Amino acid sequence: MESCVNAVGVNLNTASPYLLAYVAGIGPALAENIVAYRNENGGFRSRAELHKVSRLGPKAFEQCAGFLRIRDAENPLDNSAVHPESYGIVDRMARSLGVTTKELVGNAELCARIQAKDFVTETAGLPTVNDILKELAKPGLDPREQAAEFSFAEDIHGIEDLKLGMELPGIVTNITNFGAFVDIGIHDNGLVHVSQMGPRGTDPTRVVKLHQQVRVSVISVDLDRGRIGLRLLK
Repeated sequence: MESCVNAVGVNLNTASPYLLAYVAGIGPALAENIVAYRNENGGFRSRAELHKVSRLGPKAFEQCAGFLRIRDAENPLDNSAVHPESYGIVDRMARSLGVTTKELVGNAELCARIQAKDFVTETAGLPTVNDILKELAKPGLDPREQAAEFSFAEDIHGIEDLKLGMELPGIVTNITNFGAFVDIGIHDNGLVHVSQMGPRGTDPTRVVKLHQQVRVSVISVDLDRGRIGLRLLK
């Protein structure tokens, strides 16, 4: 949970105390203080305002600020993964191009014109500057992968609809030492025996993963016992 929160970031003005408690440097007590301040003052307008929260000192601010986002903040960097201690670097980048910081944030074309090595400092090495540029080009980019679209075959409603040689989409629901079970959208899951998984030996875990989307062909149908044999296509 903490890893996810710190990777994606948290909306400082809407997050619950429970969620805020998982942000690095905060914890349950400070989370409650943040929400109390927010309720009393109508929300945060900048990250710097965190210094006004009871018991949130410099160390806690240093740890948490980069993970907290403020939408529609006056400084667009407050809604990015750029830490406040690096705002000065971004301002220098903008000046070097003759633009404002607001114009630079989110402009991939401008960011591509910046030479990272020109902005390395004693406290911000080249990897840090490269991370800043990556964030500036696409601020607030969700690091989670785009979910792939998936749907079962629309004309298959039961085992009686299956025919040998049919090619169907499916999802791996279980993996055993003798093969993998695949949901093809009907009541009965089909079995891809290890011998029908291709040339990669006899270990099914090396071929497929749980919940993986696959494509299979029907190689056998036993209506009496409700068994379906499948071959893995991809």
